Amino acid sequence: MRRLVLAVVSVLALMAASASAAAAASSDLPLKRGDFAGSFGISKGRSMFLECFGHGSPTVVLDAGLRNGGAIWAERTPETPAGPTVLQALARETRVCAYDRPGVIINFEPLEFSRSSPTFMPRSTAEAVYDLHRLLWNAKVPGPYVFVNHSTGGLIDRLYASTYPREVAGMVLVDALAEFIEGGKQGLSPTQMDAYEAVNNNPIEGIDYPDIESFAFRQGFAQLRAEERKNPFPDVPLSVISHGKPFALPEGLPGSLTSEAVERAWTYSQDQLAKLTPGAVHIVAKRSSHYIQFTQPKLVIDQVKRVVRAVRHERGRGYY
Repeated sequence: MRRLVLAVVSVLALMAASASAAAAASSDLPLKRGDFAGSFGISKGRSMFLECFGHGSPTVVLDAGLRNGGAIWAERTPETPAGPTVLQALARETRVCAYDRPGVIINFEPLEFSRSSPTFMPRSTAEAVYDLHRLLWNAKVPGPYVFVNHSTGGLIDRLYASTYPREVAGMVLVDALAEFIEGGKQGLSPTQMDAYEAVNNNPIEGIDYPDIESFAFRQGFAQLRAEERKNPFPDVPLSVISHGKPFALPEGLPGSLTSEAVERAWTYSQDQLAKLTPGAVHIVAKRSSHYIQFTQPKLVIDQVKRVVRAVRHERGRGYY
């Protein structure tokens, strides 16, 4: 399959990020006994695409960033080192599942969009949580889960953890979006946040798709804060992996949005994420920018394995 490297303004990075998308994770992982790839109804005639590989528990659920499909966890770029991708490696360790949210791009050449039903945009984080919960339930994926997420996926999974705390056994946040980027001395100002949200949700030049994924970030931040006041993030094994190479935004963005401002807010937010649980591990991926799963997949793989094994140790019989 031919792959195209496309420069896009990506959520959390707010920069021209090189990312290519695979047609399907199963192109790298042929289906074996017990594996599956297909669509499941969730509500009101909509369906969502899910694929699961490997055996064992707890089940790892992979959640991609803005406008990225589940196949991103099995993708290689010119910067990806030799060795298994995140999805490949985890399928050897335990059961692992990846899915497509509505409106994502799974391939650039030829252009292919989400294998899940389209819906109205922009979306709220709570709507994405509802979809994921229904998908896992209807597909009969056994929980509780270890959620591994990138970018916007981190915001979704943290709200999931506060909404359904008994269903979350552990989490790995890979350069995840967090509400801590806005406000205060370190965060983005209201004007900068306006620009941040607008730039990340802009249409992509050359792609005419009215239902392309977009999120109301600040609404999601408010939803998360409200839910965490009732149900704080559960005390589960947690790893936070943050980028080490600073963002390099184009000049002249609206609202005085600069690389320095986003980097300062982002660094602060990652430090705050590492305080969600007393035993959290925080690692800086020194050789990576936003897409750590491309440039340092082993770092992500090792932290997921650490969390999975910690869950098995804590829960004892029934986990293997």
